[in-house]
Amino acid sequence: MTPDTYDAWYLTPRGNWIGQTEYQLIRALLQAEPGSSIVDVGCGTGYFTRRFVRDGIRVTGLDPNQAMVDYAYLHRVADERYIRGDAVALPFSDRSFKYCSAITSLCFIKDQTLAVSEMVRVTESRIALGLLNRHSLLFQQKGKNGGSGAYKGAHWHSVSEVPQLFLGLPVTNLQIRSAIYLPGGNIMARSIEAIMYHRLPLGGFLIVTGDIIH
Repeated sequence: MTPDTYDAWYLTPRGNWIGQTEYQLIRALLQAEPGSSIVDVGCGTGYFTRRFVRDGIRVTGLDPNQAMVDYAYLHRVADERYIRGDAVALPFSDRSFKYCSAITSLCFIKDQTLAVSEMVRVTESRIALGLLNRHSLLFQQKGKNGGSGAYKGAHWHSVSEVPQLFLGLPVTNLQIRSAIYLPGGNIMARSIEAIMYHRLPLGGFLIVTGDIIH
């Protein structure tokens, strides 16, 4: 999938709704204040990175795919940085950023434990991981047999796996929320999403947040 094709999906009615819903939940749970710094690990084309920037947050986007990084840089909305890098060996010193986000990028990383450890290392305050939920309607539609489309090759997490990602790491107050219960994006899906409190872990998208201990 090319960067143009990937980013264009967010301009479709369904893609726009999913992107908006996911970002609003991430933003609410991460609680990053304007002027603070975030590293967006696995930023891809920069869709979520740009959303943070528009909210007044200083963001550095990192991705291993040079084509994605180039696309994100060409479509930057302010002075955000985009660099090529590997999540398992982040090119930053300890506590370089106040916050860290990794939105469905961990699902495509082989050594997830090392990647999360690196994210915690470079973060001062709070981390947010966006994961694909194995126990969801979206998995039934897009995740089976190795996945399809943009989900091809992704690891879909269960809620019980989440604590394992943080074993031995200085992270506390883990919280798990969910979104995109009906992934079709029609009127019924949007109505159900609006009345959910995001605590029922059955949506296609899981958000995990935790506080870094110093």
